[in-house]
Amino acid sequence: MKNLLSTEFAGVKFKNPIVLASGTCGFGREFKDIFDLEKVGGISSKGLTLNPRGGNDGIRIWETPSGMMNSVGLENPGVKGFIEEELDWVNGLDLVNIVNLGGHSIEDYVEGVRLLNEVDLDILELNISCPNVKAGGMNFGVKCDIAGEVIKTIRKICKHKLVVKLSPNAEDIVELAKVCEAEGADGVSLVNTFLALAIDIDNKKAVFDNGYAGLSGPAIKPIALRMVNQVSKAVKIPVMGLGGVTTWEDAVEFIMAGATVVQVGTASFIKPSISLDIIDKMRDYADREKLNNISDIRGII
Repeated sequence: MKNLLSTEFAGVKFKNPIVLASGTCGFGREFKDIFDLEKVGGISSKGLTLNPRGGNDGIRIWETPSGMMNSVGLENPGVKGFIEEELDWVNGLDLVNIVNLGGHSIEDYVEGVRLLNEVDLDILELNISCPNVKAGGMNFGVKCDIAGEVIKTIRKICKHKLVVKLSPNAEDIVELAKVCEAEGADGVSLVNTFLALAIDIDNKKAVFDNGYAGLSGPAIKPIALRMVNQVSKAVKIPVMGLGGVTTWEDAVEFIMAGATVVQVGTASFIKPSISLDIIDKMRDYADREKLNNISDIRGII
């Protein structure tokens, strides 16, 4: 019996195109007793930084209509901590291991990549939505020239498949994707969270200590879908689509828009095993539509 959902992304084979998005599943252990992780196509790890981080103070999660805001602050054990404590466990699972790496300087990115070059993983997902502390705090992923410098530097040393995670807050996300392709990225993933504001009217202040926070969930899906469609038409490298995927229909829409792989994030907080529901219903859809493979509908919009 043929696998209607088998997918290949930049030479990496996925049993299905559904991936648990970074920051929403830890390193997988949190879900292991809730559902069979090996039924998903892959896991994108909690965002790593070179050194361990304790994350932000104050409120970190805030519910909004049709969405969620977060200001976690990349709390993580650091690259070495991940390698020592989590990597073997993730690699022992029958799924694609995507490691998400952030940084607050090019030097941070370089050293993190050098450490990860020494271990086995399937894809390195480079998060360029981090503030550059040496350039006044502007995110690396906002301007094409700054992002291009990071990607060019990392591509020269990275031994793994390299996917760049794009921020919707970029000045021009299509041009940014083109820069990623030109500098040798094997693929792009989009979109990361939208910069947003929540206000506590009783205390007359912002809800989050940092002021602004990242908005995710169903509210952003139509914009994320548009951006995935625009980017997939502009580059030849494959696209991982994400942003508000809650149902199997959402996942199918992202593939029709041009995505090869679809990441599920905020929806897992609603129902941890929701990805399995999406996978089952996508398979039913492909069978019902008499597709040879789900890729038959990729990019038809």
